[in-house]
Amino acid sequence: MNGINVDVIRKDTKNLHLGVYPPNGRVRAAAPLRVDDEAVRLAVISKLTWIRRQQRRFAEQERQSKREYVSGESHYFNGCRYLLDVVYQAVTPQGVIPNHTHIVLTVRPGSGRAQRERVMLAWYRRELRAAGPPRVAKWEPLMQVQVREWAIKQMKTKWGTCNIEAGRIWLNLELIKKPPRCLEYIVVHEMVHLLERRHNDHFISLMDRYLSSWRFLRDELNREPLAHEEWGIEKFRREFNREQEVASLLVHLLG
Repeated sequence: MNGINVDVIRKDTKNLHLGVYPPNGRVRAAAPLRVDDEAVRLAVISKLTWIRRQQRRFAEQERQSKREYVSGESHYFNGCRYLLDVVYQAVTPQGVIPNHTHIVLTVRPGSGRAQRERVMLAWYRRELRAAGPPRVAKWEPLMQVQVREWAIKQMKTKWGTCNIEAGRIWLNLELIKKPPRCLEYIVVHEMVHLLERRHNDHFISLMDRYLSSWRFLRDELNREPLAHEEWGIEKFRREFNREQEVASLLVHLLG
């Protein structure tokens, strides 16, 4: 529609949900089984301005260049920018922050980019694993819910997910690079799903009750730089620009 590809997913649900997802502004409509294609098309048309606005936000969001994990390179941790110092020593690989400006990454001599990246990601994972439980423990009694399990994984389109039946939440490894308050927001968001499955009015009222600043934190998180490796930004920008050109041409031809 107007140069926008829409993935339509049929689900046993009551309402039609329209979403625009990073990194490339992919549009997905989750439609009830009873809703026909024409109704989905009209719903998308009614939201075209909003869809374009979301896609433009993704296109303009700051991205890092590809990381090589070498000394002098910038990396993020807890919302702060650090310069990387790579030290080659025959010891157990590890990462450490000795001061407010640098991250020291110790790797074995001869380690290539892939090995340096693995050590860095393992360090990030350890830090997030330490940061998650206190926040879960803080909110469990306040919400009167129980998180039976939580885990970390790298995700390209979500900051977190919740398996309601299992009582399990997943956190995106990238969150350790963001300000701690953004991690708190995602923890609360996923834990609220234990009380309300859908992003409906009830969900919003619960978010307002437990974390009144959640909208500000959501916007802050979505303004944070995205990693080059995750998002393939150059390809996305080319595709986005082509879509914009096609849309402009259609508007011109149709008057």
